[in-house]
Amino acid sequence: MDSFEFESGQVLKDVNVEYVTFGTPKYDENGSLKNVIVYNHGSLGNFLSMRKIFPLSYEGCPFDKDKFFFISISALGSPGSCSPSTTNLKNKFPKYSVRDVVNFQKQFLKEKFNISHILGIIGNSMGGFVALTQAIEYPDFADFLICGVSTYKVAGHDFILSRFVNEIIESDPDYAKGELTYSLIRTLRIASLAEFNFGLSKESLRRMSNVELSAEFENFGNESIETDIYDLKYCNECCMNYDVENDLDKITSRVLIISCKQDPHFPPELDAIPMSEMIKNSELIIMDSDLGHLCFNELENISYELKDFLSDFDDS
Repeated sequence: MDSFEFESGQVLKDVNVEYVTFGTPKYDENGSLKNVIVYNHGSLGNFLSMRKIFPLSYEGCPFDKDKFFFISISALGSPGSCSPSTTNLKNKFPKYSVRDVVNFQKQFLKEKFNISHILGIIGNSMGGFVALTQAIEYPDFADFLICGVSTYKVAGHDFILSRFVNEIIESDPDYAKGELTYSLIRTLRIASLAEFNFGLSKESLRRMSNVELSAEFENFGNESIETDIYDLKYCNECCMNYDVENDLDKITSRVLIISCKQDPHFPPELDAIPMSEMIKNSELIIMDSDLGHLCFNELENISYELKDFLSDFDDS
């Protein structure tokens, strides 16, 4: 895009947007796309996160690629699109909010595809933050939302986890330099390891031997150093400030909330269940999966429920 203006008023020029499309575009009598579903990934993910729905994209499946046209965007702040690392602005990158992520996506959809209305939004984890905020800020933009393993505010242990990650990163005096050093790589690894406990379920981790756990822990830490520490810091702060609890009544789209009984990040009783009670016209599915917060990799286990929900939006 030529430019993007943040909530703060700061403007970046020549903004990169990484995206992929999948499925079959269909148009109304005015030539506008009418079957678009936008997929929103989790924190610091990218457009490839949409692969989670591929097992359910064949004929007769909930996300039938012959019926729907999917667009997946690497969000503002994520590597591949406009982020601290890809702009090389590092710690001089504008601070951004979930609303900025929403507006970045909405502006791109309008400029690239001339889209002013979409059929639906799917969002998992932080992508759920984006989907809910989109529905609050622009109530007429999407007919439905599918919000998975997500919440309406970052609070309690999740807020403390974000504060902890921030403390680790800010404790490194090299962070202020805006350039990668050996010390920052080490700090990045430690900050990322703080998240290790919040992926798989407690039951899944408990079944591993300590040798297996140590190996998984090491691998997680080693893979994390491929992340940029400035991307991580900015995304972490964006999530830490997320709270739409008092605005959920503004949502007019139909909402399907997908939760996981074993999710260590957002357990149903603290997040999905109260959220479903606060959102009018919402439905709730509670999955049973040892993948915990990563249960979107097993959506085929709720294929029937997804197909039932999406059948109301299929005009083929």
